[in-house]
Amino acid sequence: MQVQVARIGKPHGIRGEVTVQVLTDAPEERFVPGTEFIVEPASSGPLTLEGARWNKDILLLSFAEVPDRTRAEQLRGVKLYLESEDLEDDDEGWYEHELVGLAVRVDGRDVGTVAALQTMPVQDLLVLDTPTGEVLVPFVEEIVPEVDVEGGFIVLVPPPGLLELNRDTGDAGAPGGEPERGPGSEA
Repeated sequence: MQVQVARIGKPHGIRGEVTVQVLTDAPEERFVPGTEFIVEPASSGPLTLEGARWNKDILLLSFAEVPDRTRAEQLRGVKLYLESEDLEDDDEGWYEHELVGLAVRVDGRDVGTVAALQTMPVQDLLVLDTPTGEVLVPFVEEIVPEVDVEGGFIVLVPPPGLLELNRDTGDAGAPGGEPERGPGSEA
């Protein structure tokens, strides 16, 4: 299975370097010269890493197949993937492909499924599909104390109101909402 480790941003300089949005917790292990990345769209690669360096808080990459800024500009938005078998297992986190589809349990009952993982600068967010709509949940231990990939579920301890955030305003019981009255119903 392939795991996305970065998304290419804008070119940096005239020698073909590009900025990347890092989507891995271990960039020093993933961005090693000689690494060949699978890319999306496939027509842009594969790409072989020639060099990686930090410029302040931004990771800059250079590839053997990218000699200049013109070619680097063509890579803007390209996603970089590695085969997950090539990545060392660590107990510090999960990849999106491991989480998507897991049941979400609150107090022992299923309330939805994990639809996606959004990696953010400060903390990651789980995107949940629930009967009331899509809910974004901070992926922190206090709110998601258990992830059981083999068992097919996560345990959620939501703060009050978290799962109700996306209810339609016309729902009964929602702030400012009135129940709909159909023909023949008494007012």
